[in-house]
Amino acid sequence: MNVIWIVLVVLALVVILSSFVTVQQGNIAVTTIFGKYNRVLFPGLNWKIPIIEKVFKRVSIQNRSVELEFQAITIDQANVYFKAMLLYAVWNQEEETLKNVAFKFMDERSFMQALVRTIEGSIRGFVATKRQAEVLGLRKDITEHVKEQIDKTLEEWGFHLLDLQMNDITFDEVIMKSMAQVVASNNLKAAAENEGQALLITKTKAAEADGNAIKIAAEAERQAAQLRGMGVALFREEVAKGMSMAAKEMQQANLDTSVILFSMWTEAIKHFAENSKGNVIFLDGSSEGMDHTMKQMMGMNKLMDSSKK
Repeated sequence: MNVIWIVLVVLALVVILSSFVTVQQGNIAVTTIFGKYNRVLFPGLNWKIPIIEKVFKRVSIQNRSVELEFQAITIDQANVYFKAMLLYAVWNQEEETLKNVAFKFMDERSFMQALVRTIEGSIRGFVATKRQAEVLGLRKDITEHVKEQIDKTLEEWGFHLLDLQMNDITFDEVIMKSMAQVVASNNLKAAAENEGQALLITKTKAAEADGNAIKIAAEAERQAAQLRGMGVALFREEVAKGMSMAAKEMQQANLDTSVILFSMWTEAIKHFAENSKGNVIFLDGSSEGMDHTMKQMMGMNKLMDSSKK
């Protein structure tokens, strides 16, 4: 009799203890009665009907991630290799959503397989309409396309796609080498063009500087020549005036002008000898020649005096 009571007490304790269920934070438990959905249990200590109510599945409501590696083919038959990271989570904590998460798939492996294949198929379908040269610049477009295509499907399963990162997009080795060569040739072309532009600018500036130097030198020479001409003209004018005045004074004093002519002639010959630098100069040293020169100077002086008046 005592043994029976002991057994009954033990069974009662087992039943009582099995009536309580602990659900960890970040999880929600789905229960069934005789294999049919009953309710959801939230984090903490929960009570359930002993024996007949069972915890069918514990659903994580935390964010989950998975890495994907797969291959796609472009419209021009180029192989593209993708490495992506998928971030997803349960859509919300509503009862209908949790029922879908718990009962849509037989197990977690089946769900992951369906999720990965769905995303791969969406990306492959998108890449199949693009050329190989376009794919690298379409990371954002691919992500937006995938989200648009599978968000509704995932919602039916009770999940939501939070993010899809295309971590790496590569091609066959031959294509990668050709792309690298294209980039290198474009860089060399750009460098050559920049160098040519720089050389052109340098040459242009040098030519402009040379042209300005020539203009400045020509202007300076022109001004110097003008000043030299003015100096020579003034010198000749003063010489003519001096000789004319000297000749007039000698004529008024009834003196022979040959004396002054001779004196000026000798001074001129002395000046030629000192500054001729070895050049040969032929002069008419006769008295008639000197007299003729003096008359010309006196006539020039009269013309200049009359023009000033």
